[in-house]
Amino acid sequence: MAEEAKPPSIAPIKPGTSTSFGPLKQVDAGLLNVGYAEAGPAGGATVILLHGWPYDIYSFADVTPALASAGYRVIVPFVRGYGTTRFLSDDTPRNGQQSVLALDVIALMDTLEIDNAILGGFDWGARSAGVIAALRPDRCKALVSVSGYLIGSQAANDAPLPPRAEFAWWYQFYFGTDRGQAGYDKYRRDFSKLIWQLASPKWAFDDATFARSAAAFDNPDHVAIVIHNYRWRIRLAAGEPRYDDLERQLAEFPAIAVPTITLEGDANGAPHPEPSAYASKFTGKYEHRTIPGGVGHNLPQEAPQAFAQAVDDVDAF
Repeated sequence: MAEEAKPPSIAPIKPGTSTSFGPLKQVDAGLLNVGYAEAGPAGGATVILLHGWPYDIYSFADVTPALASAGYRVIVPFVRGYGTTRFLSDDTPRNGQQSVLALDVIALMDTLEIDNAILGGFDWGARSAGVIAALRPDRCKALVSVSGYLIGSQAANDAPLPPRAEFAWWYQFYFGTDRGQAGYDKYRRDFSKLIWQLASPKWAFDDATFARSAAAFDNPDHVAIVIHNYRWRIRLAAGEPRYDDLERQLAEFPAIAVPTITLEGDANGAPHPEPSAYASKFTGKYEHRTIPGGVGHNLPQEAPQAFAQAVDDVDAF
């Protein structure tokens, strides 16, 4: 006899309902003073939500109160180079390589005395969450990852793609030039709005929604981190030698064994792999969900109900 589907455990969410996190917190963690939002009971199971580029913590503005109401302690940090997160030292390299962004999350967990957490993210955030799940599964109870397995390597990025696929990465090549760095610095809001429109072609976000996130791009280190992130991927910028061992491990594309739900919007206009290309990388209990309704790249903000439900469901795997 077939098992009956369980009813959703997350209350219905209308996207765009929540427009504020309230007062943010700041804490020294690793190389950074991290700005973050927190909600929910202190004793609840911890969920850490990680944003990407060019987005910020407001991608989780609706997801956060929904999970908090369900009993989770929710932590939503600004990535280095965004919002109120700052480097503790002017001498620290403004490094955006993948291993470093993941280590920032672990440092925050250490400071907040969080042994392990459910990690959820998209874009850069999904990559960071995947890195932790793969290399430090003791710190990751379960994973929700938009666009699946995003761990990469410089060697893999050496291989040319078919022209149409290369075209989708136009901004990465632009960022590889001095003109691109200067252009992004000068037009960072116009540039980011264009990316939002291209990556989520059916998302009718309003000016206020964009402005709330765009404020995070005024961070003094924002341009340096973004440019280094994309240049490092294609060997136009060096990483720091002390992270070489981690990058070698990631270049082997390690499997992820923690319970995982991957998500994809049915209208994601950003470069992304097909679910069939990465399903085998998840060797624990695993499920993929494609979210209908014209959902684009910024899935947590466009479809907060689906994202929050995935977090709650993966917790029960």
